[in-house]
Amino acid sequence: MIPLPVLEEIVDRSGVAPRIELLLPAGARARQLLVRTLLLGMLIVLADHRPAHLTRVHQALTTLSEDDQRRLGVAADWKHGPHRLTYRQTERTFGLVADALAKDIPDGLPSGTLTAICDDLLEASIPDEFTDASTSLAVDWTDTETFSRPPPHGTSDCADPEASWGHRSGGGPGQDSELFFGYYPSAATMMRDEHGPAVPELARRMTVCSCRHDPARALVPVLTAMPEDDIPLGDILADSGYAHRDAGAWAVPLRQSGAQLVQDLHPLDRGPRGTHHGAIIANGNLYCPATPRTLLELGPLARDATPDQVAAHDQQTAETARYKLGKITTDDHDGYHRVMCPAAMGKIRCPLRPASMRLDRNRPEILTPPGHPPACCTQQTITVPPQTCAKTAQKHDYPSKEHRKSYARRTGAERTFSTAKDPASNNIARGWTRLMGLTPIMLWLACLMAVRNQRILTAWDARQEENARRAAAGLPPKTRRRRRKTLASPATAAPP
Repeated sequence: MIPLPVLEEIVDRSGVAPRIELLLPAGARARQLLVRTLLLGMLIVLADHRPAHLTRVHQALTTLSEDDQRRLGVAADWKHGPHRLTYRQTERTFGLVADALAKDIPDGLPSGTLTAICDDLLEASIPDEFTDASTSLAVDWTDTETFSRPPPHGTSDCADPEASWGHRSGGGPGQDSELFFGYYPSAATMMRDEHGPAVPELARRMTVCSCRHDPARALVPVLTAMPEDDIPLGDILADSGYAHRDAGAWAVPLRQSGAQLVQDLHPLDRGPRGTHHGAIIANGNLYCPATPRTLLELGPLARDATPDQVAAHDQQTAETARYKLGKITTDDHDGYHRVMCPAAMGKIRCPLRPASMRLDRNRPEILTPPGHPPACCTQQTITVPPQTCAKTAQKHDYPSKEHRKSYARRTGAERTFSTAKDPASNNIARGWTRLMGLTPIMLWLACLMAVRNQRILTAWDARQEENARRAAAGLPPKTRRRRRKTLASPATAAPP
């Protein structure tokens, strides 16, 4: 159980309660339940692994100690004597908050006010010692069902008109995906920088959108607004579901905000994809026209790759890097930059570059140069416009060893939603909250992520104390146990 003072500190540090109060209508009589107390009750419910029901909020507030009830306004003195908070008052205040944070015309996307409120709540749940510990974020989206039943076939009438049909991973054998009726929550989780120390995997940003909208496009404005709050963007770790979006929807706005992409390419985006001044466009880079096709068509390693396969793959990707045209200038204000022939840079030997033929023979050699050399072979450098590799360009060459190690950090995003869907905790399956509409669901999910961050911090502190104790005793840090056998191992094992 998270202590009450910790939850109060989150609400107070965020500063969202007085801002929401200013948005609420003023009645003839002052409300007994303030927004600060309402948010605190929501956090208490989630910290106690209870479902996101307003009846639970009322129960959590009315079971506090008498002193806390008096201090928080749950128990107050009215004209005819003491009065304890009622469920109707709880429902009324939450309804006012939801109406104030929602759009005038709901469209399945959160309002700017609601997004800012949720951002501040999550940021307040991160201690000051970790706010500047890392700039890398792992992003992912998941599914959450609305409590409303779907509309009958051929109609659009239901209790939650903002919800829509979406796809999620199937739960049956051989079932790739299945339909659900609800929303797509997205989250950006802090991960350690490539050469930085380990950090707790805290959810730093989140958003929710209807399934009729693209979750990747819905997350972009949330991420690009972070530099405006003096939070620089570093590595953005994303799977192929994000990388496959068109460049203007994902890659370009993030790069313009200072982010570096580390992502898995969709199978349809891998390998050679056209030319630019004769240079082959492949996996986000430009390569020599004489690059062996087998090197350009290399894919990522399989999960069950053997050490020998890993070593061979790393050798091939290192060989591919020799044929890559090298970037010699930074992007200008329009996104243009210049690259140089790999032979002119001394990475390969090519008869079209006589000076390169004097290099030692441990470098690859072009045996059959183009009969009619293109511009990339005749010019010392060529200019690359921003649209050439706008969609697939990223921090490391794909699928090199450096990219594989950097991309491995993305699993933190998977763990973020696995804790949110843990049946032993706050499982966000259908019925988790009976409130409908994007605004109530997003506000509850923001509170859930803030509570989850506190659980992660508790586990992090315990792990650091254990490592310090083991170091004092001369023992190595405790490592996590990993499965060494596959599920098929017992079937293929020799009989005893």
